[in-house]
Amino acid sequence: MGTMNRRSAIALGVTAAAVTPLFALATPARAAKQYGPTEGKEVAPGIRVVEVGTGNSDIPAYKSISIVDIVFQPGAVFPETVMDNDMVCTIAAGEFTIKKADKEFKLKEGEMYTCAKGKTDGATNTSSVVGVHRIAILMPA
Repeated sequence: MGTMNRRSAIALGVTAAAVTPLFALATPARAAKQYGPTEGKEVAPGIRVVEVGTGNSDIPAYKSISIVDIVFQPGAVFPETVMDNDMVCTIAAGEFTIKKADKEFKLKEGEMYTCAKGKTDGATNTSSVVGVHRIAILMPA
């Protein structure tokens, strides 16, 4: 490695000083919120829906997007149900088996899948911890 002159050393030092705050400001993705046993609305035994928020959509087919957390106790089963809207689902905590009309698959924390309006979907929390589905419900225009 060659020698470093004073100008290069100063430039390197200034660059390092400028970049360091950027790493300090970066935050990792947050883990799922831990909900109390009575938060939200119970929709099935051991399963509660907690409304997170709603916002307008810039996607022409959808007027708004509603975000909800579905909180599953360990072993809780949400039976196959016909979906009223298109949805994007993320496993925020736990592990799940997802059952659709034509397939069944397993998902872990951080993985995602989609549900289409008019199609069936069911979920089982197969982990030993409280599981959370964060769902973006796409509301049609």
